[in-house]
Amino acid sequence: MDLLILGIESSCDETGVALVRAAGGAVPALLAHALHSQVAMHRDYGGVVPELASRDHIRHVLPLMTQVLRESGESLSNVDVLAYTRGPGLAGALLVGAGVACALGAALDRPVLGVHHLEGHLLSPFLSAAPPEFPFVALLVSGGHTQLMRVDGVGRYGLLGETIDDAAGEAFDKCAKLMGLSYPGGPALSRLAEHGSATAFKLPRPMLHSGDLDFSFAGLKTAVLTQARKLGDSLEAHKADLAASTEAAIADVLVSKTLAALGQTGIGRVVVAGGVGANRRLRSQLDAACAERGLRVHYPELHLCTDNGAMIALAAAMRLQAGQQEASRDYAFDVRPRWPLR
Repeated sequence: MDLLILGIESSCDETGVALVRAAGGAVPALLAHALHSQVAMHRDYGGVVPELASRDHIRHVLPLMTQVLRESGESLSNVDVLAYTRGPGLAGALLVGAGVACALGAALDRPVLGVHHLEGHLLSPFLSAAPPEFPFVALLVSGGHTQLMRVDGVGRYGLLGETIDDAAGEAFDKCAKLMGLSYPGGPALSRLAEHGSATAFKLPRPMLHSGDLDFSFAGLKTAVLTQARKLGDSLEAHKADLAASTEAAIADVLVSKTLAALGQTGIGRVVVAGGVGANRRLRSQLDAACAERGLRVHYPELHLCTDNGAMIALAAAMRLQAGQQEASRDYAFDVRPRWPLR
């Protein structure tokens, strides 16, 4: 099998297009990818405005596709499969990518394939310089999702634990907003935390000793709100310390639960994927803890931690290689804004 796969990501506030080549059973190769972020547009509103996001995807998806084809040296007529994010995500935004992919498929007489957004994140480390091997434990920390999965192969996923309220990414963003930091809050909090003390404030580590692999970060958000109110006018002087203490609390829980999942499954390899996977404290703590125990850690390349088309094209390629799914010439598409990966 030698396939050229074009992937389109449009689940939220980033438009991504990429081209990968799948040859035989080898890990698919990324030929080119391009990404447009809507952060600047949404900043004035303090969060993503779905209608604006959808319109912006429409404006950028075709120019990005042209850029990817030019950089790869390929033509649209050479593409064998059109892949797109089917869900989860914002319904209107998902419909843009699905509509473009299916329209191109119909025009070119090429099959299309809808991809699970979280599966894209989960498999994205296979595009790194040191790709993982199956089986592994996956810590998925992307936006509103925090999950621990046992991964035995493409499409062979077992849920070990998940968040019961706020996810890690939501905790970063909401705590940042409580501190008056600008959108997007998570990265802003992490940058500020570099200048603060992680032990300055005693914040809770929710469900750290719960005995299971589930997560809960709502209590941490409440504790940060309480501390911010206590500081009052002196919040600005202590904001870096509060940010560092918040980041440490989140990282401690993620690392502890991940180590517990590795111990429970007996697997010696972990993959961390999703936007929060780019967090320096999380990477540093997990790297140190796993090195001490002789365990391997794999991450996506930093530029592939956020939403992108490369992970969608890759997931489609790996599903086709594994025989988990077939691309179809049925162009009557739908999207799944809520779609658990189980």
